[in-house]
Amino acid sequence: MNMDNFFWNGKRVLITGNTGFKGSWLSRILLNAGADVYGYALENSDKYSIFNAISLEKEMHCFYGDICDETKLSAVIAETSPEIVFHLAAQPIVRRSYDDPVYTYRTNVIGTASLLNCLRKCDDLRAVVNVTTDKVYENNESGDPFRESDRLGGYDPYSGSKACSELVTSTFVSSFFNPEQYGISHSAAVATARAGNVIGGGDNAPDRIIPDCIRAVRENKTVTLRNPGAVRPWQHVLEPLVLYIMLAEKLYEKGTEYSGAYNVGPSLKDCMCVEEIVKKMQSYIPALKYDLSTSERRSEPHEAEKLTLATDKIEKVLGFRNKWGIDDCIRNTAVWYSDQLSGKDMRVVTDKMIQEYFEEL
Repeated sequence: MNMDNFFWNGKRVLITGNTGFKGSWLSRILLNAGADVYGYALENSDKYSIFNAISLEKEMHCFYGDICDETKLSAVIAETSPEIVFHLAAQPIVRRSYDDPVYTYRTNVIGTASLLNCLRKCDDLRAVVNVTTDKVYENNESGDPFRESDRLGGYDPYSGSKACSELVTSTFVSSFFNPEQYGISHSAAVATARAGNVIGGGDNAPDRIIPDCIRAVRENKTVTLRNPGAVRPWQHVLEPLVLYIMLAEKLYEKGTEYSGAYNVGPSLKDCMCVEEIVKKMQSYIPALKYDLSTSERRSEPHEAEKLTLATDKIEKVLGFRNKWGIDDCIRNTAVWYSDQLSGKDMRVVTDKMIQEYFEEL
């Protein structure tokens, strides 16, 4: 199954968090497919982010505000009347969640509730995809891949807040978007997507390994790997975005048959540790230098050592597996950043990468 450009032409789409890393790539894909794309997010003044690197603000309808501001959010939804909503607005950084847990819970939990509450009044709504994370599961460090039926949990405030977002979504579905009332009291189908670690060009967030590496290159510094042995399900940003898009198409066309939670990630062979990922990046960007600091690692807040996902559910439902293995993932990430470092037109670079990816589907 591939993305259906004909389907998206003229569709009214709202993306929360559109100024962020994944939200920007998703916006560009849907704009290229002919969708009428609206964004609701905090402002982004970072010139290195993909949002600003490709001047995305000039290409779409951008509204700026706090995801918890129901008055402003409700006005935007009333004005745009979206048919499809992708919810990506979040506080996404684990370490920041230790520094400011209340803000993290407010954004990730109350923000989700605020959005869903506003969407109850949207008559044209047909599909909602709430993007959470692979970290929603209670991790006993067994090393076994998590399945959608596994217990939710979260050691740190970020993980816990995203598990709460899943619960909020579930209760809003049963209370206000109940499948038994589909086509009677509402016409919306809702799903959550639990994505593994995403890398790619244009991410400049703090405390993420690839952006940390690129910042170190720009500043001619050495990056310190906080947790070099941590294993994650790495994937290029285009992979989960295509699955979110395909899932939204199904929710729109087939309704609540496709509701529920879905793991979104690479094959187990593409799950590897942080240091291996950095070494692969170094092979494309030789100026990248890194070291290990055991003293700093001992003082770091807890993060899971191993996270992998079982993805057979979404593979069966959508008939799709990630197209870019870990080497392609790293190469395309390195190419994007290298082109940015050398001053190329990043809109051209980004569109070319999107086109090349879809040609392989």
